[in-house]
Amino acid sequence: MMKGIVLAGGNGTRLFPLTSATSKQLLAVYNKPMVYYPLSVLMSIGVRDILLISTPSTVPVLRDLLGDGSRLGLNLSYAVQAQPRGIAEAFLIGADHIGDDDTALILGDNVFHGAGLPELLRHAVETLDGCTLFGHPVSDPGRYGIGEVDTAGRLISIEEKPRHPRSDIAITGLYLYDNEVVDIARRLVPSPRGELEITDVNREYLRRGRARLVRLGHDHTWFDCGTPDSLLAAGQYVQFIEKYQGERVACLEEIALRMGFIDAETCYRLGSGMAQSDYGRYLTEIAYALG
Repeated sequence: MMKGIVLAGGNGTRLFPLTSATSKQLLAVYNKPMVYYPLSVLMSIGVRDILLISTPSTVPVLRDLLGDGSRLGLNLSYAVQAQPRGIAEAFLIGADHIGDDDTALILGDNVFHGAGLPELLRHAVETLDGCTLFGHPVSDPGRYGIGEVDTAGRLISIEEKPRHPRSDIAITGLYLYDNEVVDIARRLVPSPRGELEITDVNREYLRRGRARLVRLGHDHTWFDCGTPDSLLAAGQYVQFIEKYQGERVACLEEIALRMGFIDAETCYRLGSGMAQSDYGRYLTEIAYALG
């Protein structure tokens, strides 16, 4: 079994003044709150037990938005990260939630989409042995954690924001780990800024020979919506896909229906409650089509 964690913390300072009075994860990416997108990824790989970690002021708002998840056939719980002390702190905050299971951690401002992506991710879950990371080519590798692979495609190094990058493959904000990740996180030495770095977790798995990098192809799209430009680009991308290709991106109710988390009657009822919106009308149509 795999548990999910959405780390939706931080102060979103790169998005000021947009985030001066609201959480980054509640901003709109086209027609849905940003947090819908990482949730949709976890749902699409079959994860139903999900912990959302955020700031003291944002947790109540997320709970108001998503509730306990039961309407989507999920079990959602919430925890506070009082200060932004690094991504890897999520494993300490979520240790009881993880229990004896594997875990999928996704950052709350990451948007993933592409042909066959759910199938690729589900295969990665089924074949997990240690740590699986997902890489995507970027034009500015100095801004990211970068994975270097050998000629056989094996991961051989991870470098954080390198001055002289050895590749253009950025480590995205989706990570799969076996249950050892909690103990590894507990033994981390904080950085000079007092943070528990996710790169140190990944390097420990690499040292043990149990870290794997899955490269997302050019038909897969990834956005880190941490800046105004990337937030706008993600929204424009979703708008294009939905308006001109007729596919809904991160429609949680539809994913829940297709994954068998809810039935068509429930999906129809959820859509009827939003019948004045295009989103709600779409849900009633898809419930009828798949019912």
